Amino acid sequence: MNNKKQVKLIIPCRFAYLNCWSPVSINGGEEKYSICAIISKKDRETLEKILNAIEEVKKDNIINWGGRIPKNLKIPLKDGDMERPNDETFKNSFYLNASSKYKPKVVNRKVEPITKEDEVYAGCYGKISIVLYGFTSEDSVGIAAGLGNIQKIMDGESLERGNVSKEFDIINEDDFSMKNIWAI
Repeated sequence: MNNKKQVKLIIPCRFAYLNCWSPVSINGGEEKYSICAIISKKDRETLEKILNAIEEVKKDNIINWGGRIPKNLKIPLKDGDMERPNDETFKNSFYLNASSKYKPKVVNRKVEPITKEDEVYAGCYGKISIVLYGFTSEDSVGIAAGLGNIQKIMDGESLERGNVSKEFDIINEDDFSMKNIWAI
């Protein structure tokens, strides 16, 4: 008997590495739609919900893993302070990556479709639906997160290109000359 139970969750998060409009190949793999969901360590309710779902998937898939939980079991929830210590975006946060070969529906607060691609970007805040499930592959065993749909709730500072005002200084016309540009 092959018991592969899935657990569906709706989680509030900040969007990073967002590929909801076009699928992308990550590390040469199959093209998929994907998102990195950042969850604040202060959001104990959401983190507890995710951890409980992970435990449920472990129990429901133990038969597929030889009757025991593997010591090297991969789980989707990562500690941003441990995994990405030099990246301010992940400070005081956990994150998980979710992907799907199927295009997610993207909606606003009123659950109306969003069709303008520039309205939803890495840095926005919202909710995503995910499905956690156990897997076994040639080189690893674990729990993965499948991406369902995306709801944008509010704007945030874009993570895609960085903050322009932090990168460049204001240049007044009086200070402008080609000599100043080449001196940089």
